[in-house]
Amino acid sequence: MKKLTAVLLSVSLVASLAGSFSGCAKNAASESSAAGSAAGSASASTAAVTVGSKDFTENLIVAEVYAKALEGRGIKVNRKFNLGSSVIHSALTSGQIDLYPEYTGTGLLTILKHSLVTDPKEVYNIVKSEYKTKFKAAWLDYSPANDSQGLVILKSVADKYNIKTISDLQKNADKIRFASQGEFDKRDDGLPALEKVYGKFNFKSDAIYDNSLKYQILSQDKADLAVAYTTEGQLVDSKFLILEDDKHVWPPYNLAPVVRQSALDKNPKIEKVLNQVSATLDTKTITALNAKVDVDKQEYEEVAKDYYDSIQDKIKG
Repeated sequence: MKKLTAVLLSVSLVASLAGSFSGCAKNAASESSAAGSAAGSASASTAAVTVGSKDFTENLIVAEVYAKALEGRGIKVNRKFNLGSSVIHSALTSGQIDLYPEYTGTGLLTILKHSLVTDPKEVYNIVKSEYKTKFKAAWLDYSPANDSQGLVILKSVADKYNIKTISDLQKNADKIRFASQGEFDKRDDGLPALEKVYGKFNFKSDAIYDNSLKYQILSQDKADLAVAYTTEGQLVDSKFLILEDDKHVWPPYNLAPVVRQSALDKNPKIEKVLNQVSATLDTKTITALNAKVDVDKQEYEEVAKDYYDSIQDKIKG
């Protein structure tokens, strides 16, 4: 009887221990699964992003500021800079890059082949909506910085004839020596577009120069007026003035980050961080940054770092 009792006790003890081990194993598996899920979530939220840029000063500077801002919020960044304007969109849609600085006017006219729209908010709403459906890409907030086409005139000449707008220029064109690049005179969005809206420009003279020489030509008093982009670094010089496009012939080219939706899903911080960067970038600021590279001959990485350091307190991701 004692033997049977001992056997029964032994069997009961083994069963009890087995149940305990089973419970421990289940708890361990559950904890392991939870830890794995948390690790996966953390990995997704800190996944590396590839920042791209076009191959000109402004885009390089802004892309580097984006990269610095993301790294400052703990996101690993890979850089793929100096991509040609003709290939960078396909680099985004194919997943070679996750984001880059783009211009609303470029998105509207070059990528979407949309008809001309000149209201900045309307242009933005169009590109934001169509990029989302066609390319699974998001336009984040656009900045006040507008790198549009423009006309630059010597300030002394503008003051002499009281020229502040393109309408003023058209009325005084017979007194103005125009330094053209040739193609502007024929291009649909160039002089023909202006003349369609403002009327004929009967310039005193119209000579063709290489675009890279325009500020030199103006400074040497060989011409009074030239074609420009509104954030070119040389425009920090007070002797130059960009004329107001008062009848809004040219579309806005506001700067904004374009990001693959999949990258935003993996890194929710991206949107907030880059929107905070964009809020600091206006036309005057971008022009000054471009001048540090194109006029003062600093490296774009150095300029971007200094600018990022100056706005760190405005970026909270």
